[in-house]
Amino acid sequence: MAKELWKGNEAVAEAAIRAGCRYFFGYPITPQNEIPEYFARHMPEHDGVFVQAESEVAAVNMAYGASGCGARVMTSSSSPGISLKQEGISYIAGAELPVVIVNMMRGGPGLGSIAPAQADYFQATRGGGNGDYRTVVLAPATIQEMTDLTQEAFEIADLYRIPVLILADGMIGQMMEAVEWKKPKPRKLPKKDWATSGTKNARTHNIINSLFIDPKDCTEHNKKLQEKHDLIAQNEIQYEEYRTDDAEVLFVAYGTTARICQAAVLKLREAGVKAGVFRPISLWPYPEQALYACANRAGVKAVVCAEMSMGQMIDDVKISLAGSKPVSFFGTGGGTFPTPVELMQAAQSALKGV
Repeated sequence: MAKELWKGNEAVAEAAIRAGCRYFFGYPITPQNEIPEYFARHMPEHDGVFVQAESEVAAVNMAYGASGCGARVMTSSSSPGISLKQEGISYIAGAELPVVIVNMMRGGPGLGSIAPAQADYFQATRGGGNGDYRTVVLAPATIQEMTDLTQEAFEIADLYRIPVLILADGMIGQMMEAVEWKKPKPRKLPKKDWATSGTKNARTHNIINSLFIDPKDCTEHNKKLQEKHDLIAQNEIQYEEYRTDDAEVLFVAYGTTARICQAAVLKLREAGVKAGVFRPISLWPYPEQALYACANRAGVKAVVCAEMSMGQMIDDVKISLAGSKPVSFFGTGGGTFPTPVELMQAAQSALKGV
């Protein structure tokens, strides 16, 4: 199949449409504005609905309502806008609704900058709203992966009745790359017999809700959610290894940073240092066992966690390795990028320290 040149943000929206998304609710914020713009232009061609809501809070609650009716729904924003959506995301998770959410991360905290960053990792993987809930978090590193993971996100969301977050930085949203359109792997999805789609067939009323007045009922609901989270952790882990078979120093990075790490690996190998990259694709569930196995192969002496933040994923790296290898950190915050040379120097320093 021929490849096409696509911009990241527009590819997200097109992938969602191809996945059957027919309802999008959003609000403009840089650097993800092309997502709602694309939906506004193309949703009518597919008998879909685009609504620019009056706020991020309104948009996420519209997504709650449409998903509750059984529709495939998406909302998107960038870092501070996702913060505003957190209450709604907690409600969506509590009500067990499948919604796909896109965060094109920018610098922070607060309003920060409009440049690409990765400082929303804690928010995405720990949950920025209240309560014991999880969202599946997928982190693409290319536009091809962006299209594939966006389509897969709708399948995962429907299968487990859970919100799925596409976590990318603004660079991936703004850059252009060749894309080959593929269909996600087929999954046997359950019927949405829980949806509030009307009672024409004389069924009993369905209730979509996240409120449990009796603590015992809420406890049982939390147990049910945890069982679902455990099942997802067994089945939905994704990761990629790059030049790790003989590595003596291992980078751990995701998204754009992982691509820069790959460039650093090539420079290190030219200099006689065997380096590799372990790239988590699912940030939750995190590939803990795979990372442990990779880092504890013969020859690996040091691990460098690289992020476009001041250090967030490093917590999961340390948890995964359980003290088995020394872990150092290299990061940039606020919207700046690490360079291959800087990462190369970080790896060389890590090796000198062991």
